[in-house]
Amino acid sequence: MHLHFRNSFKPPFSENYSIAYFGMGCFWGAEKVFWNTKGVYTTAVGYAGGDHPNPNYELVCTGTTNHAEVVLVVYDSEEILFKNLLNTFFLSHDPTQVNRQGNDIGTQYRSIILLEKDNEIIKANQILNSNQETFTKNKLGLISTEIKQIKDFFYAEDYHQQYLIKNPNGYCNLKKINIDL
Repeated sequence: MHLHFRNSFKPPFSENYSIAYFGMGCFWGAEKVFWNTKGVYTTAVGYAGGDHPNPNYELVCTGTTNHAEVVLVVYDSEEILFKNLLNTFFLSHDPTQVNRQGNDIGTQYRSIILLEKDNEIIKANQILNSNQETFTKNKLGLISTEIKQIKDFFYAEDYHQQYLIKNPNGYCNLKKINIDL
């Protein structure tokens, strides 16, 4: 049971919902970003985008699996536009940093969007390109966010799920970007 949403953070989910996976540094803060995002049904943290068949936290932290710490976001596309969901992602961390967020350094902290459908990937790239124009205009640098199809998602250990609810003073290194997209 999800401690914020009071529902399941594991499938099955209603066919009416869509799923996106976002890596934006440490997954604790990334998950918290979406708790108060209108239209989000539930979240969970885990590992995706890598090569190892059964990653865990210790293994991912070695940098040898190529997995990113990500947050699974289950959302109702009738309540939140895909563009608005992605803009929340782009403004909630620094997508111009390569393999890091602040002091968190390594491939597991890279900026990444993983999606299930080809048309979502096309749309996400269009949104990234549009947002790059705004970043350039504001002299914020080049967006390094990787966008690709999800292959596998591995749930993180239970102690990582909703970590910042269980540990309200826990670590979060995310810095918001204050521009209009």
